[in-house]
Amino acid sequence: MTRRLISSGSSFEREIGYSRAVVDGEWIFVSGTTGFDYEAMTIPESVTDQTEQSLRNIGAALEQAGATLADVVRVVYVLPQASDFPQCWPVLRKYFGAIRPAAMMISAGLADPRMKIEIEVTARLRQSG
Repeated sequence: MTRRLISSGSSFEREIGYSRAVVDGEWIFVSGTTGFDYEAMTIPESVTDQTEQSLRNIGAALEQAGATLADVVRVVYVLPQASDFPQCWPVLRKYFGAIRPAAMMISAGLADPRMKIEIEVTARLRQSG
């Protein structure tokens, strides 16, 4: 069984000591991912824009692992303000509406007060053939 680490290049990964994603055999575990644009190190103000950027960040990690958002089987959403979650639904439906992974939403504080959502996913590489 092979284990491979995926990095987004975020300084947080280096400073804290984690990987954006870990590929272990056929499984891909993507760390909690916020709406930071890691190239510019900026974060949008709105929860919906942060949700979009978070899913783009996750999509990029999955692509490095040889997968796509269509391979996601489990997703966890963490929001400091549970009341913000309904605003995210149209964005989540856009990305996951056809896939419909198992999901959970938790309301908890995040590491930076600018963060309004953090998303963690588990995906499974599809077998060819």
